Amino acid sequence: MDKDKKEMKIKIVKNGPYIVSGGVPLYQQVIVTDEAGHTKDLMDEKQYPVKETYTLCRCGESKDKPYCDGTHVGTGFDGTETVSRKPYLEKAEIFEGPELKLTDAHEFCDHSRFCLRSGGIRNLIEKSSDPEAKQTAIEEAMICPSGRLVLWDKKTGKPFEKEFEPSIVLVHDEQKKCQGPIWVRGKIPIESADGTLYEARNRVTLCRCGKSENKPYCDGSHWMTAQQKLKFRKKWGLDEE
Repeated sequence: MDKDKKEMKIKIVKNGPYIVSGGVPLYQQVIVTDEAGHTKDLMDEKQYPVKETYTLCRCGESKDKPYCDGTHVGTGFDGTETVSRKPYLEKAEIFEGPELKLTDAHEFCDHSRFCLRSGGIRNLIEKSSDPEAKQTAIEEAMICPSGRLVLWDKKTGKPFEKEFEPSIVLVHDEQKKCQGPIWVRGKIPIESADGTLYEARNRVTLCRCGKSENKPYCDGSHWMTAQQKLKFRKKWGLDEE
């Protein structure tokens, strides 16, 4: 698998698409909810034919989605990468409970809302001496597509992470009636338009609507209003960083 990961790559083109090479599997999954309406998991909708190389739309305007059709050239798409390059753990806030520790890098949030069940993940972490609360917290963290949330076992010091096949998932947010981010799984290398590599992580979400203010990563702009994004940024002090 390590050999496969080295061959696979996502290259960001300046003001253009994502070039995916190395035969990366491409899927579409839909967000599913529980009886209370909270997002809980993702379910397969489609697997695309395997291609050695393909280009994914980044501007949100392609007529051949999810693939790029060159529309960005005539729209003046600004794909400038604005995200901070600091490593995840340097960005993350720490929140602890009896048995679990959460690292939370707010700026990575794609607003898929998996952390809100049963009173929310922080409430669950505070109750993590209870087996049911602990298990739900672990489930919520591991399904967080963007990797904003990572949960750690305080006894072992190890994170709870799924062993993902290196792959890409196009997220369909049925609850918000829109297409969500590009979910990159299994530490596939992502190369910036300037040739440098982003930190390799098990879970990240890339913008595909063209509106994110944290490019290349998703910031929820595919469904959030400017007012909603501002409220979120104020809540977590992101404009103060």
